[in-house]
Amino acid sequence: MSIICVYNNEDILEEYLIKSLNYQSEEYELILVDNRLGQFTSASSALNHGAEEANGDYFVFAHQDIYLPDKDWIKNTCKTLENLNNTGVVGVAGKTIDSIVRGNIKQGLDPVDVSPFKISTPEEALTLDECLFIIPKEVFRKHELNEDICDDWHLYCVEYVYRIKEEGYCAYLIPTNLEHRSKGASMSEGYYTTLPKLQKKYFKKGLIRTCMGDWFTFIPITIQRRVKRFKIY
Repeated sequence: MSIICVYNNEDILEEYLIKSLNYQSEEYELILVDNRLGQFTSASSALNHGAEEANGDYFVFAHQDIYLPDKDWIKNTCKTLENLNNTGVVGVAGKTIDSIVRGNIKQGLDPVDVSPFKISTPEEALTLDECLFIIPKEVFRKHELNEDICDDWHLYCVEYVYRIKEEGYCAYLIPTNLEHRSKGASMSEGYYTTLPKLQKKYFKKGLIRTCMGDWFTFIPITIQRRVKRFKIY
């Protein structure tokens, strides 16, 4: 595996991702993309840059605040991946074909389940979260992350799922245990400026499904955002 991570906080990186990788029982390649000075303006451009140097059979794109509590995580995950068919992209949290957010991971400083709905075997995914996802090397070499549509720090894996399925590949959600320091609710304005681009490209799909909600492709995001906010209040 090649673990590829773009980071902007070295302390968090060391405390979580690197610390947990140091205990792994299997060898791996670690590629770090230093963005503390903000030279990369999007996750897609930073991760594509890092992946240029990667040599593993699988590229694991992980946030800096991911912690792998199982020393055999790499070993066990590789075994799971080898048993999947026609793999385009694999995630650890996302929506399955019943449109329910599922995953066995935990999130937050005091980790809690990301979802009450667990999985015991790999399942087909409608969408995946960006905290950690995996792409086989041979697939990524043909289909990199989209730097044009996803020119911020959100929805780059969501876009990848839609695109890779159009190319005839499968997207999977796998059962695995890991922790994500973030609460998982970070939605800057970049999220809402990227959504209209996804709407335009995947208009015929009718819906853009994300772990933070589904969005109609034929209704302006400004209106949908206003309605969602009203429902919350």
